[in-house]
Amino acid sequence: MPAAHARAHRPRPRNPAPVRAPHRCLPSERGSGTVLALGLGLVVIMAVVLLLLLAQSAVAASRAAAAADLAALAAADAARGITSGEPCAVAREVALKNNAAMIACSEGPDTTVQVRTELSAGPFLGVATGLARAGPPPAPGSGSTP
Repeated sequence: MPAAHARAHRPRPRNPAPVRAPHRCLPSERGSGTVLALGLGLVVIMAVVLLLLLAQSAVAASRAAAAADLAALAAADAARGITSGEPCAVAREVALKNNAAMIACSEGPDTTVQVRTELSAGPFLGVATGLARAGPPPAPGSGSTP
């Protein structure tokens, strides 16, 4: 009995040595996970940059269209005599106030005006264009639809 009692009080080791799995990769494969992670990170960065460029082009297109709309409305008001000035000159001023360049302006029948504007979309995207037509509303009963 004394031998069993002595075994019960034997101190256990505090940190047993961990059992290590045998190394399974070949020496030529060491570091391949790092290269894979770097490649994946590069793909994610490229996707974010592409999305930012697409968003920038959408904003530029919207701004060019808004500049064309405002310029056409102002020119139509000038053509109808609501405001003073020559319609295409008024349209040019309004386009410039919206940081756009007017590249075409034409007056049509019934005091309608069509305006085409251009806006720089940045160094990588070129230019965005907007086209708008404005004029008086159709007469009631004329049968014309926009």
